[in-house]
Amino acid sequence: MTSYPTPEFRRPALAPGILGAIVLLAGLALLDNAGGYLFIRFGVSILALILCVFAYQAAQWWWIVGLAAIAVVWNPVVPFEFHGQAWVAAQFVGALLFVAVGLLVKVKNPEDRNRRR
Repeated sequence: MTSYPTPEFRRPALAPGILGAIVLLAGLALLDNAGGYLFIRFGVSILALILCVFAYQAAQWWWIVGLAAIAVVWNPVVPFEFHGQAWVAAQFVGALLFVAVGLLVKVKNPEDRNRRR
């Protein structure tokens, strides 16, 4: 048993959100390499779908719209071939969305409810 109080909420989407931002920013170096960028596409789309599940569980539906768009645009099965500065800007916007979802999606801690009774 610990003497520290149990937090009121958890952020289950924080780790995949930060990891998704890192993958997107690392993908900037591989934009011209089609073979290497395929792995970036897999990582981004899978992490976006994982974050969709966490947003659904936290009943914060509005995040699912942006995350589903990321999962579709970065999907490796039917890839969209975007180029130029708009695609680089989309990488940064996607990374910001991943971090925002990771920080703002919270669920109540079930251990905290049991402790206060």
